[in-house]
Amino acid sequence: MVRFTVLASGSKGNSAVVSGGRTRILVDAGLSCRELHRRMRLAGEDPQTLDAIVITHEHQDHINGLAVTARKLGIPVYFTEATHRAWMRWLTPRRQMTYAQWLEQCKRQQAERQAEIDAAAEPACQEDSDQEDPALEAELAAQPAVEPVDAPLPAPRQDPTWLPAVEFFEAGQPFTIGNIDLSPFTIPHDAADPVGFVFSTEGVRLGFATDLGYVTPNVRAQLKRLDLLLLESNHDLEMLRDGPYPWQVKQRVLSRVGHLSNDAAAEFLSNDYDGQAAYVILGHLSESNNLPDLARVAAERALAPRASLLANRLILATQHEPLSSIDF
Repeated sequence: MVRFTVLASGSKGNSAVVSGGRTRILVDAGLSCRELHRRMRLAGEDPQTLDAIVITHEHQDHINGLAVTARKLGIPVYFTEATHRAWMRWLTPRRQMTYAQWLEQCKRQQAERQAEIDAAAEPACQEDSDQEDPALEAELAAQPAVEPVDAPLPAPRQDPTWLPAVEFFEAGQPFTIGNIDLSPFTIPHDAADPVGFVFSTEGVRLGFATDLGYVTPNVRAQLKRLDLLLLESNHDLEMLRDGPYPWQVKQRVLSRVGHLSNDAAAEFLSNDYDGQAAYVILGHLSESNNLPDLARVAAERALAPRASLLANRLILATQHEPLSSIDF
């Protein structure tokens, strides 16, 4: 059986579970470990059966619970190499230093180098002589033997970037986890190396494309012959323009590396989507700049020419509760 479960979708956290055969994959971990486990159980999924986590990109709403979840379950995490580096930089930001602190560090390093030079120039110690002191040897022989004791080493500081295992993949290069084949593809978003996925297992194809500023020819080519499509429908253009976000954030969302609007998602569904999926799920709806009814109406109008009892059932993913699992 193939199963797809959206645990959360939105700016406060994103995660889904793809199951096929004996393999279960967590796609993104944007909620806390505890919340991810709670939502999986609500959806009838056992967190202990997860085999891996795959990450689309390093933004916090997609990786917030990643490290704790992976450690707790002892499972590998799959990234692109650039996304992994960006995630590590986010967890271990560079320490900022004032000019006075920099001068002090330079003086300290110079003093340490001078001390090393002075130590190297000193003559050999008298204890290095071949002459032995009989009185000293007799004194040492009279002392009772002491068993050496290994001093305990200080506990190492926990590395926030430590994971049980890390596996790298590349966009455009398919790979396999257990019974599930994954085809990652590049998406236009303001992250290090963001990707979408097509998951294939037991003859079922699931498309996953959120967090993209526009639908590129490459994305259109990937989202064909699907049984399920999860597509972003992030914002209503008028609500975003009149909404509470600062102007620079609005510019980012509207840009070619931002998020799909309702109109952009509808345009894809109307002009470039092949209409074959049994389910179309709208995801990543903004709570500040969108309304579920607006997203639904735009998508329904685009899908109207393809109305069918067996295809294009429209579902809206939410931020605060998991969707009912979809089985094939």
